[in-house]
Formats: sequence, C-alpha cells, structure tokens
Amino acid sequence: MSRNGSTSVVVLMAAALICAAPNAMADETGSPPANPAPANPPAAAKPSGETTPPPPSITVISPADAHGVLGRDVRSTSDQNMGRIVEVIVDRAGVVRAAVIDFGGFLGVGSRKIVVDWNALHFGGVKGKSDSISLELTQDQVRAAPEYKEGASVVVLGASGTLQPLNIGP
Repeated sequence: MSRNGSTSVVVLMAAALICAAPNAMADETGSPPANPAPANPPAAAKPSGETTPPPPSITVISPADAHGVLGRDVRSTSDQNMGRIVEVIVDRAGVVRAAVIDFGGFLGVGSRKIVVDWNALHFGGVKGKSDSISLELTQDQVRAAPEYKEGASVVVLGASGTLQPLNIGP
C-alpha cells in the first residue's frame, strides 16, 4: 500500500473513533446518546409488485356491553349455584356451540365438568365481574348430565327444544 493509501485509512479510522466517542461516553455516564436511534426504524423496502395489506378493522365495545365468560359463575333461573364456566366449545366454523361448566363439589373436590348448549345460557343480567350468567336448566337436570372428558365425544345438555345437531362432516 502506498503512503497516501495508508494515510487515508488512518484518517477514516480516526473519523470513526471521533464519531463513536460521544456515544461511548454517554453510555458510561448513563445519559442518552446525542442522536438516539428512532423508536420505529423504517421497514425494509418491499420488492416491487407486493402490496401492503390494509390495516385491520377496529371495533370498540363498551364495558357495559361485553364481558368475559371464563370463570364466571352460572346460576339457575331459580338462583341455584350451577358452577363456573371453564371452557367454551366452538365448531369448525368458529361458531360458539356450548360451554363447559365445572359443576358440584366444594373447593374443586367432587366437582365434574358437564357441557351445556350455548343457547341455554343467558347473559342479560351481567353488568359487572361479580354478576353471574343464568342457565335455563335445573340442578337435577345438570346433575344427571354425562361428564365431559377431554378427547371423548361431547354430549351437550340443551334447554328443552333448543339444541341443534352438530353436523361436522369430513
């Protein structure tokens, strides 16, 4: 390498060190660097021909209009304790079909899971976290229902005349 070439390399290295020195000193003192990196770095350029997907739609639901159901107490129409919702069952199309209720027992001992048709549940009286969901079945009807077991066929207990067969198909 010629003397001119090595001088250029030394000058470039010195310039790089000078530029890096304020950032290194800022790291040691705990103060932010003079030119912080942008919070949202620019996205990589998309190859030509690709389109940017449209932004997702947004829906705002007020707290008075929607409530979570998992863990929520379920009571009969005569205010008997029916258990808690522990799972929601949907069909292949994503339509909610039933709820799994942890029924009976005391503090988790002696309880069993049963499945009730989604249409047998009523959410009209639910205004806050402490409100329960109403089930249009009696304790005796629920007590007589077969137990839900993961991986086995699901037997859904429905309110009189409201249960529709689930046609899954191949």
